[in-house]
Amino acid sequence: MLEICEVDLHYGASQALKKVSLTAEKGRVSCVMGRNGVGKTSLMRAIAGQQAISGGTIIWEGQDISRLAPYERAKKGVAYVPQGRDVFSQLTVLENLKTGFSVLPRASRHIPDEIFELFPVLKQMIKRRGGDLSGGQQQQLAIARALVTRPGLLILDEPTEGIQPSIIKDIQNVISLLRNRGGMAVLLVEQYFEFARDLADDYLVMDRGEAVLSGLGDEMDEAEVRRYITV
Repeated sequence: MLEICEVDLHYGASQALKKVSLTAEKGRVSCVMGRNGVGKTSLMRAIAGQQAISGGTIIWEGQDISRLAPYERAKKGVAYVPQGRDVFSQLTVLENLKTGFSVLPRASRHIPDEIFELFPVLKQMIKRRGGDLSGGQQQQLAIARALVTRPGLLILDEPTEGIQPSIIKDIQNVISLLRNRGGMAVLLVEQYFEFARDLADDYLVMDRGEAVLSGLGDEMDEAEVRRYITV
């Protein structure tokens, strides 16, 4: 389980997160929603270790990882797929996938067959450069690269952004499959309400750096949530 306890985060004198708490359990999808600029990405970066917190704790599988470097968190099973995908444009699909090997022991440095079962298009394009893929294909590659690290926690920051509807559905199916296997917690940041609603076992809504709503996905008050996520 991931436990975020009253986390504060500052950028200089500006406070981006204020006493934010949430949990994410293996076998469940936890969705974080809110408008642009309310702190969702800052929270994900804090969990991944890419932004230092100024208060609170981040607990993963019973251990305080609040001060660990990003690579140390990755070795403990935390995988982060950032907004915008960030694939290596000059590397091939295969080379992009192999970058996930860096946090694995030598004996585990191979690409599981299930990667290509989940994302068959990547097998077809294995020698193509990442920068030559469509946006949707790059998103699939970014998720696949994270899965190569064998994570226990998969953080997805707006995976539907700029993606064509057919690939959005494919990504939704992959997330559902990973959740149903029970060995992974999925933490999903999403503005596309229907996508988040259909996947969420638990949800948290943020506004101005604070958690303002939370609960179980099947008890979500759609009108209340939409009030905080529509512009």
